[in-house]
Amino acid sequence: MIRQTAGRNTLGTFAPKFSELNDDVLFGEVWSREDRLSPKMRSILTVTTLVAKGMFDTSFQHHMMTAKNNGVTAGEMGEILTHVAFYAGWPNAWAAFRVALEVYKDDGGKDGGIFGLGEPNDAFAKYFVGKSYLRPLTDPEKTVFMANVTFEPGCRNNWHIHKAAKGGGQILLCTSGRGWYQEWGRDAVPLKAGDVITIPANVKHWHGAACDSWFSHIAVEVPGEETGTQWCEAVETVDYDRLDK
Repeated sequence: MIRQTAGRNTLGTFAPKFSELNDDVLFGEVWSREDRLSPKMRSILTVTTLVAKGMFDTSFQHHMMTAKNNGVTAGEMGEILTHVAFYAGWPNAWAAFRVALEVYKDDGGKDGGIFGLGEPNDAFAKYFVGKSYLRPLTDPEKTVFMANVTFEPGCRNNWHIHKAAKGGGQILLCTSGRGWYQEWGRDAVPLKAGDVITIPANVKHWHGAACDSWFSHIAVEVPGEETGTQWCEAVETVDYDRLDK
């Protein structure tokens, strides 16, 4: 059960019954009935209702943050508020968007950008620090393989090498959030949406998200002869942590 204390902290002695109903019933029993309605759906309903009523006080920001924590992505919230605007009023939607921009300001890329999040990248999880997601975009049996890769904040892959006797390598097309790319023996390069990185074959490197931002890129496998990936050690935590300082 969700444990809420906001009512008692604010109104405990002034309105103890209201505090009890707020903390134990509304935010306790009702919000905890996950077998009936998921927390994500309850957040969407709550935000939508508050927008319709034109209520944009601090509690609205709290519910917007709760929606984010319950899995409502920035892209989904944008679509929700756009839809609600036609029913609840354009000025109300504008007011809600101002709060959403503040709540989601460091959340670019959490929904995987324009190509979507994909599935947890479990097959390669042992080569990553943190959680990543993969959405293949093309069939490697038919054409050049491309996949959308999304890194949670702080996630990065290990040092690795795209081996090839001829041709090969990889191209990264950055689509959302902030990240890093580094070749062995060189300084790390910051990445943002719109950046393109060409990774030569047989060069040791790593790439991933910044410590406080989601990051997505399309990985394009360059055709070559006798290609393969050699995975190496993880990036030293102390080296990674100093990048954003």
